[in-house]
Amino acid sequence: MTLLALLIGLFVERLATQLFHLRRLRWLDRAIDAGFRQGDKVANWPPLIPVVILAILLVLPVTGIWLGLGDRWFEFPFLVLSIIVLFFSLGPKDIDNDVTEYCRAVEDDDVVRIAETARSLSEKDVPEDAEARMQMVEEAVCVQANNRLFAVVFWFVLLGPVGAWAYRVTDLIRRRAVFNALRTDDVAESQSMVGAAEMLHGWVAWIPARLTAIGYAMAGSFDGALSAWRETSSGERLPLHEQSEQLLARVGVSALALQLLDGESLSARGVRGARAANGLVVRLLTIWAVVIGAMTLYGFSVL
Repeated sequence: MTLLALLIGLFVERLATQLFHLRRLRWLDRAIDAGFRQGDKVANWPPLIPVVILAILLVLPVTGIWLGLGDRWFEFPFLVLSIIVLFFSLGPKDIDNDVTEYCRAVEDDDVVRIAETARSLSEKDVPEDAEARMQMVEEAVCVQANNRLFAVVFWFVLLGPVGAWAYRVTDLIRRRAVFNALRTDDVAESQSMVGAAEMLHGWVAWIPARLTAIGYAMAGSFDGALSAWRETSSGERLPLHEQSEQLLARVGVSALALQLLDGESLSARGVRGARAANGLVVRLLTIWAVVIGAMTLYGFSVL
């Protein structure tokens, strides 16, 4: 049932591209903001405590429905719940669409669209230097694949729809905390909330990030990826979520093992790199599907 729900969920996602805007879940922003305000009222608490409580409260509705299915959760109701939860937990944006739009912008030499599409992929400010932007996009595909796809799949396989939704909730809280920090004058208070939200998200992303990095090595250049994994990095002193992002970026790009071809322009190399990174993600997703299928055949099921 786990594999079937996952395959149908991924298939529905590919067909329902016109509904991707619903996955932004803007209506949850008010609930998250209300949770932040309540957390501000207990200033003597560590910021992590109200953030964890907020995450638990947002996960409770899905947990209640899941438990309400009782002994029937292996049947059709569980399948429907899983597909719906997976649709809203994946993303919110589709990597393949983002890569396609970026490549079109580069091929059209549209500077404005290049910046917009690169920012959509990386969720960071885009450097003006074309070579730096090219590397940033390749790294972003490898990082966002874990955040938008593989981490959700991992927690779904481990804990069912509750696990997938719990992961997405931590990401929504993190994003909202960062957004609010950019709009407030109280820097110290907002940064403490951002730090707590990023810490919680870093915890739940840590294991799937390592599994995804291992997968990049299997789906790409193993020697290059292994060397990148062993590299010493300043990320050892960074917050947990940044360590994971650096690892994914380093290993993923090294697994691509791309070189500039003779006579190849920087723009053509950028397009080839973005598509190669997306291809690496697709190959890894295929590997995960095979592994999950084998686990299902041998009797593994979510708790």
